[in-house]
Amino acid sequence: MALPRGLRLMHRCLRRPASLGRGCGAERSRVTKTREKREAGAGCRLAGSSWQERLADAATPLWRLPYEEQLQVKSESQRKTLQTLVSRLEEAGIDAQKPGGLCCPLRPMVPSPVINGYRNKSSFSVNRGPDGNPKTVGLYVGTGRARNIVCVKADHMENIPTKHKLVAQCYEEFLRHSPLEPCLLFHHGGHWRELIVRTNSRGHTMAIVTFHPQQLGQEALAAQKALLREFFTCGPGAVCALTSLYFQESTMTRCSHEQSPYQLLYGEPHIFEELLGLKFRISPDAFFQVNTRGAEVLYQEVGKLSQAAGDTVLLDVCCGTGTIGLSLARQVSEVIGIEIVEKAIEDARWNAALNGISNCEFHSGKAETVLPQLLSSWKDDRPLVAVVNPSRAGLHYRVVRAIRNCKAIRRLLYVSCKPEGEAMRNFLELCCPPDPRKKLEGEPFAPTLAIPFDLFPHTVHCELVLLFTR
Repeated sequence: MALPRGLRLMHRCLRRPASLGRGCGAERSRVTKTREKREAGAGCRLAGSSWQERLADAATPLWRLPYEEQLQVKSESQRKTLQTLVSRLEEAGIDAQKPGGLCCPLRPMVPSPVINGYRNKSSFSVNRGPDGNPKTVGLYVGTGRARNIVCVKADHMENIPTKHKLVAQCYEEFLRHSPLEPCLLFHHGGHWRELIVRTNSRGHTMAIVTFHPQQLGQEALAAQKALLREFFTCGPGAVCALTSLYFQESTMTRCSHEQSPYQLLYGEPHIFEELLGLKFRISPDAFFQVNTRGAEVLYQEVGKLSQAAGDTVLLDVCCGTGTIGLSLARQVSEVIGIEIVEKAIEDARWNAALNGISNCEFHSGKAETVLPQLLSSWKDDRPLVAVVNPSRAGLHYRVVRAIRNCKAIRRLLYVSCKPEGEAMRNFLELCCPPDPRKKLEGEPFAPTLAIPFDLFPHTVHCELVLLFTR
């Protein structure tokens, strides 16, 4: 069904919204060239809109639309993605077009059970606000290229819970009373940086503060950590009722726990969440879908599409804390999970034991290293079904090649939050004719069904589940 003209125009102007925040919790995107030029020329002033509205328009471009219309816009976007896949496959010599002009049936967008305040994780940056105060905690409006970045409070963000906004507000109050400067650029000095807030459905709250130590000694660092702990436990920040307060010394844009350990300043080391009747432990840097109730709907459908029976082995690539594999463990013979974040694998193993699940094994390491080793010697006669849920960067070529060349895998579920990006390259590698030069010698897959899930209301993003068979 064609979209009304107004929605078509809005969809076109939302295809490349402004980039925001640091960290995987923020829905990152890019500003259109037109908007960059307009903002640069106007000195980042937009008549008739508050800064909070501008932020909401950039980070959650669909927030002004009724939810049914949001779903329409996103459905049309996914249809265009599948049309692009058809064109790319035809360029590779594959006749993939089916009735309707797509490579496979596209089901209607599955709505989110929760529309507002659904995020269980939010990332807040520290930078200059609209009033020029460098100790402003919020999300970015503008781009580095145009040199018009402004950090705006998240007051109008429909997708961020009130509790997250409260922690950000308190962190800003702490910074404004601190004698130490924020770290706006690494080579310009300063210390206070990003804030990450995680919550569960019971309201338990974990806050993670990132700090650049610069040349501070251990005694000075200890003093700052003590002040931060005091502020959030018995000072003004106590209103946040944190259950966990972490501190990370980071000299890079992003540090893993292995590079710079998360230091627990106060409270419990983890928060816990319930999903599909299971309980999951979540570490500070572990991946967990940001929309918990939406993830339940997604994982239930993945279970149906996998057609996994009692003798099936489920291969869960990029498994995070094990949510997909563990939610399907009781309907399969065995689950094998692979994840690069070591702490997430610790969580996955702990979660299996916590829920009394004994048919899972989890491997820590890069999927492009672990998976080829695992599949090259695969002798098992049991059916093998693969589920992959990579980041926006998609799967490494060696991962795709290992899956493609494993004859035992006849069914593959690819869960992508950005199918029009690097995932498209993966789709082509899975479906192209055998190519001995690239060591793609296995029988090609074919897209069989596509189902989009709206896990990110008000934004232009969704999760697309693509079923491939051969």
